[in-house]
Amino acid sequence: MTEILLTLFSAALINNLVLHWPLGVDPLLAASGRKQVHALGLATTCLMLVVGTLGYLIEHGLLTPTNLVSLRLLAWLSLSILLIAPLLRLLARWLPTLPFDGLWPLLLGNAGVLGVTLLNSQDDRGLGHAMALSLGAGLGFWLVLSLFDDLRQRTSNNAIALPFRGLPIQLISAGLMAVVFLGLRGLVKT
Repeated sequence: MTEILLTLFSAALINNLVLHWPLGVDPLLAASGRKQVHALGLATTCLMLVVGTLGYLIEHGLLTPTNLVSLRLLAWLSLSILLIAPLLRLLARWLPTLPFDGLWPLLLGNAGVLGVTLLNSQDDRGLGHAMALSLGAGLGFWLVLSLFDDLRQRTSNNAIALPFRGLPIQLISAGLMAVVFLGLRGLVKT
């Protein structure tokens, strides 16, 4: 149980997919507005959990026994694409106050979903570990998305030199956030 909690904590904070491994940076830079950020964070967390878990089950239940491991990427990509629309409809029905309308392209272009599934296949420690890694990665993405949106709102009202306005200050801010999250590595000794 401790190992699963450590995996969840590590995936959310220490080995964050957006900051440690630059996966899912495109939705990070595209999302704006508090409600859209939380809608994207929730949808990405749910998608990572479902695709990561089902991808692990498909690999170990279907692809590995039949020696079709070379089709992993095709299976995971198809699974990810097919689950986006039903997941967004379900979340929109469940939480009608959040704007899930324009999130399909952001979820489709999020490489973090496939990255989690790939990490689950590399670290073959069981289904519980795969679920914890997927949930932790989704929660870490949501945390970074929320922090980055707050930082973006704070920098939009400040006097910033003209060459640094817009995307340059956002990339510098993301780099500084990555350094801060890198400082959390000292918390866990392996």
